[in-house]
Amino acid sequence: EKLGRVDVFELRPRIGFTSSALSALLPEDERVIDIVLTAAYGISGRWREDYDLWDESRAKALLTTFGVRELGERRFGTLSEGERKRVQISRALMSDPELLLLDEPAAGLDLGGREDILGRIATYTSEIGAPVTIIVTHHIEEIPAGTTHVLMLKDGKAAVAAPILDALTSENLKYVFEIDVELNQINGRFFASRRQ
Repeated sequence: EKLGRVDVFELRPRIGFTSSALSALLPEDERVIDIVLTAAYGISGRWREDYDLWDESRAKALLTTFGVRELGERRFGTLSEGERKRVQISRALMSDPELLLLDEPAAGLDLGGREDILGRIATYTSEIGAPVTIIVTHHIEEIPAGTTHVLMLKDGKAAVAAPILDALTSENLKYVFEIDVELNQINGRFFASRRQ
C-alpha cells in the first residue's frame, strides 16, 4: 500500500501495535482474556460482542505463547509491567496482522523479564507466516536474535538503514550516539558499552 493513497482505517486490522500509551487505554478492570479477545473486533473493552470458539482458542494460544495463559481470569490492572507487555503483544497478534509494531516491548523490565519477552518475540517472529515485525528500542541489547534490518535515527531523521550486520557497527553507533562504543555480538544478539 502507498502512504497517502489508502484509507488508514482499512489498514488498521492488518497492523498489530503495542505501546505504553496504548496500555493506558485498556480497561484496568477487564479480564486478561477479554483484553486479548476484544482485539478481534478492534475495540478495547468488552461490551456485547459474541466470540466464537476459534477466537477464544486463538486468544488462549497467544497467551500461552507469551507465557501468561494462567492469568486469563485476572484483571488487567493487577498485572505487573512484564505481564502487561506479554498480554499486549498477545492482543496485537489477535487479528493475525501482516505487520506487528512493538514500541519498547522490553522497557521497564528487569533482566529476567527482558530476556524472557525478547526470546518469546524472537521465537514467534521466526515462525513461517509470522507478521513482519518492527521493534522500536533505544537499547541495542533489546534487539531480538533473528532481526534482519536496522534503522537508526539521529535528530529525528534516518541516519543508518541497512541489514543488521552492516548497520550495527561501532562506527555507526558512534555517529548516531556521539559516543565511542565497543560492540559485541553473542548468540545473534548485540551488546554495546562505552569504549574504555
